[in-house]
Amino acid sequence: MSLEQLIKILPKDIEAGIISNPVNIKYFTGFSTDSGYLIVSRNGSVFMTDSRYIEAAQATVDCCDVVLMKDKSQLIVKYLKKFNCSGVAIEADYVTINGLKEYGKMLKPEGFNTFFDGRLDKCIRFLRCQKNEKEVNSIKAAQAIAEKAYNHVIKYIQPGMTEKEVALALDFFMLKNGAEAVSFDTIVVSGKKGSLPHGVPDGKKIEFGDFVTMDFGAVVNGYHSDMTRTVAVGEVSDTMAEVYSIVLEAQQAAINTAAAGVAAAEVDAAARNIISAAGYGDAFGHSTGHGVGIEIHEDPQVSPRSTYTLRTGNIITCEPGIYLPDRFGVRIEDMLLITDSGCENLTATPKDLIILNN
Repeated sequence: MSLEQLIKILPKDIEAGIISNPVNIKYFTGFSTDSGYLIVSRNGSVFMTDSRYIEAAQATVDCCDVVLMKDKSQLIVKYLKKFNCSGVAIEADYVTINGLKEYGKMLKPEGFNTFFDGRLDKCIRFLRCQKNEKEVNSIKAAQAIAEKAYNHVIKYIQPGMTEKEVALALDFFMLKNGAEAVSFDTIVVSGKKGSLPHGVPDGKKIEFGDFVTMDFGAVVNGYHSDMTRTVAVGEVSDTMAEVYSIVLEAQQAAINTAAAGVAAAEVDAAARNIISAAGYGDAFGHSTGHGVGIEIHEDPQVSPRSTYTLRTGNIITCEPGIYLPDRFGVRIEDMLLITDSGCENLTATPKDLIILNN
């Protein structure tokens, strides 16, 4: 997304924004760094970074001027004056209390009006919610790698393997086959541990009759994918098969509901109502989904409390689940690209209950 689009939607009294969150810097400039400041204004923009990154930044960033940062405070003030700015907004979601004090010392004596009210963050989140074609293609590429990893690993899951071995196999395959990183710490939980939505894989051995839930993703061009599949090993009980069927039905109901103009809370309700009607409402504690992009969790949130209305270009997860403590859990997760007429499911892997007999 371009800086011009951000400038266009900034409130009139905000003449410049100072962006220091590395994720947002990456989003606007395409450059990854843990040391930099991006000043965006109607009269010009500039990215400043220190000597460790300046050469790489000058070769990468083409949306604005790139300058060497020696004295941060002097340089920021210099460019704010050069761009004739008086109202300056700071990222309220990112700046620490100490950072807030530092900005006060830097800008107040120079007469700048500073805004820490979150409006700059809101504008950035608004843009990041809506993916362009390049972003969508990166996420599709990341998802394709994750799905290949899944199809590879389920050929080998069997009793006696540990959760950690499965997680490492997924990670290794993704990294070997084009992922620049994994999206997050891969989740693999089995048997009774399946009731932990974000359980940590360890030395627990997978047993005959277990459900195995795998939640994982790949990163391509800085963009993440996210998927979850639950498979059975050897056999399933009637209750396990029933719960799996309920989760799948709930997920499909949410997918059928998702479209531009539909409230995110309505998508959540479509899944939640089915799970509640089946008597498992208390066993579904998390939201139905979240946005995915340059971060694994970003807006919009698909939850009962969300006030967001879906727009064309949103990419969200759809991941209802049922978790029964000391018994098992089931989660199924796809990524959806919101369109005017509905949604495009970016996850091609089948979701019928798979019983592995490797």
